[in-house]
Amino acid sequence: MSVNQPNQAAWQPQAANARLTHTAGAAESGLFTSDLSVSEYVLLGEAGFEPLGFVIGSSIYHVGIQYGRWSQNQELGVLTQAMYNAREMAMARMQAEADLLGADGIVGVDLRMQMYAWGQHVLEFIATGTAVKALDRSGVHKAPSGRAFTSDLSAQDFFRLLAAGAVPVAFVLGTCVYHIAHQSLMQSVRQSGQNQEMPYFTQGVYEARELALGRMQAEAEQTGASGIVGVTVEVKNHVWGEHATEFLATGTAIRRLSAEHRLPDTAPKPTFTLGLDR
Repeated sequence: MSVNQPNQAAWQPQAANARLTHTAGAAESGLFTSDLSVSEYVLLGEAGFEPLGFVIGSSIYHVGIQYGRWSQNQELGVLTQAMYNAREMAMARMQAEADLLGADGIVGVDLRMQMYAWGQHVLEFIATGTAVKALDRSGVHKAPSGRAFTSDLSAQDFFRLLAAGAVPVAFVLGTCVYHIAHQSLMQSVRQSGQNQEMPYFTQGVYEARELALGRMQAEAEQTGASGIVGVTVEVKNHVWGEHATEFLATGTAIRRLSAEHRLPDTAPKPTFTLGLDR
């Protein structure tokens, strides 16, 4: 479902270039910016990583016109593609910023949408996170593509993942904008006052979720990952009407590292005493 748009994705506004140049220079002197909490910063250091800078990607997107038969369950392909394109451009621009900083990856990725009063028919997609680099400068933590990994894991979960001998590959997503058919007046009357399943609605929601999950899994397979952790499926209603709903599946694709890159076991060992009956 994804569409590559390298020219648009690689575009960076002049203000961002100036900020990144300043960030890179500041990082060399030991100064960084991040959205990490104090606890996350400390854990990141214990995991053998240092923050380089706060990175961001943005895309303001106009959604096209969707035609369809409103009396039946169906995916709204134009809207689904719009959600993919806009999010991927935002993610690609954030990753490009991390690459310019020489990062091994991005942790704490947050992908969100917002609207402005001056553009009621457009949505801004924003991806943010903290670019990080391994202190050993080995480069083994980068994605198989050679670029910075992306992950929505917290620093705590990132530490646990490394301790288990794995590393993030990519923040992956699958989306489906789906129209749930309108009920006829007679259907509404027959169901009034009764406990009963609404199979047409159930079937539509099932199909939409499966499409979103299947697309997320396909993205992970393309990255060479061995699994996905932290999967969530959100239901979002936008500006298209109450019967057009987006189902968004997200997670972090991971892969195994060789044994020598696994973090040493720092977990406290349990202690106990034996009591003897007298």
